[in-house]
Amino acid sequence: MRKKIMKRNIDDDLLAWAKEKNERKPLLLRGMRQVGKTTAVRRLGKHFKYFIEVNFETDAAARDLFENKKLSPQELADRLSAIYGVAVIAKKTLLFFDEIQVSLRAIISLRYFYEQYPELHVVAASSFLEFDLKELSSFGAGRIDFMYMYPMNFIEFLSARGRDNLVREIENANCKTSLIKPTHDLIIEQFRMFLILGGMPQVVHAFTSGASLGECQKILDALIGTFREDFANYRKKFPVSQISAVFDSVAAQTGKKFIFSDVSPKYAHNQLKKALNFLIISGLVIPVTQTSANALPLSSEINPKNRKMFLADTGIFQRLSGISLKDILVYNDFETINSGNIAELFAALELLKAGPSNIQKNLYYWHRESRSSNAEVDFVLESGQNVIPVEVKRNSKGSMQSMRLFLEEKKSPFGIRTSQENFSQTQDIKVIPLYAIGLAGEDK
Repeated sequence: MRKKIMKRNIDDDLLAWAKEKNERKPLLLRGMRQVGKTTAVRRLGKHFKYFIEVNFETDAAARDLFENKKLSPQELADRLSAIYGVAVIAKKTLLFFDEIQVSLRAIISLRYFYEQYPELHVVAASSFLEFDLKELSSFGAGRIDFMYMYPMNFIEFLSARGRDNLVREIENANCKTSLIKPTHDLIIEQFRMFLILGGMPQVVHAFTSGASLGECQKILDALIGTFREDFANYRKKFPVSQISAVFDSVAAQTGKKFIFSDVSPKYAHNQLKKALNFLIISGLVIPVTQTSANALPLSSEINPKNRKMFLADTGIFQRLSGISLKDILVYNDFETINSGNIAELFAALELLKAGPSNIQKNLYYWHRESRSSNAEVDFVLESGQNVIPVEVKRNSKGSMQSMRLFLEEKKSPFGIRTSQENFSQTQDIKVIPLYAIGLAGEDK
């Protein structure tokens, strides 16, 4: 049976890079394991007459070839052509280096492909790459383009399920034009399913091909097992037990300021901090940093000691935290579902995935402590010259005191409340459904 093709948003960005007529640089595609980097580049390869895929994890001959420092990029390409039996012709061949982090010499070679053989299309992909770049004194500054890839977002999930009609409904709706209730309710059903499954392509493909929820849960468990096996590959730098303990604690502390002392009393703070940074670099954990939000950019007034940590996928979170599938599918709000933290996780991931793939996006939240009262806004976004607060609500009720305080103090033109409510607007508060929060930067 022919494998179903699941189009990804990054496909258009990759094709635009390939068609660039001006100065084109080698492209480095970064992202956690199993998010579809290899598949995306293979799809791009179909636009070329010739395609060579070099996997440095499995091809020892290729690794040895790049150890020869005397070979020019042209000579490397010619020898790869001979090894794989595929022609290397500028503008007709896509040369793909997969798992490039295994070969530091291959990483270094990217800059020379730009300097000495710029007419050849070269793409590399890797997980854990930043980890290896620290071992190099300098690396391709201004000579390499980057793109960042994440698990599928909700819109991609709907498209994979053949529900492009619902995608159009979401894209056309706004706070002044709500969706009709049957359509909104239908999208909510799909949204809840996505919370359970997450956006890992292997899981989504299985589900859209007829796998049951139970079978998809087993795939998620296998993926989690694969990530834990990856931890062992770096045991010389980090004890595996520490990385696993932090990984599990991120799931337990979702939605709250991450506290190292809550991970385990067995490990020192500095040890756990290194393990957490490893998970962030790997893409498995996404940080959200506190900012005072008094000025732009938001990164100019951060407190790096105060950060929330989120796992990179709701499906993985659901398995690690043991949330009942029944609770997600049945209850009308998130009060009883892990204290609503899965809703905040979903919002964080959708906001992270929004926007251009060539920009590594950072997320921020606002928190103020005072003797009279504490105030916190779940996320703050940059929109032109304004800072827009976003609050994730577990239901349609609840106070908006922190939002109101922020709007008054920061003079923001409006705030965003997101929950399972339909599109609407009340004075200076826009209500955007959780399933559309990734489009919050657009005119909604």
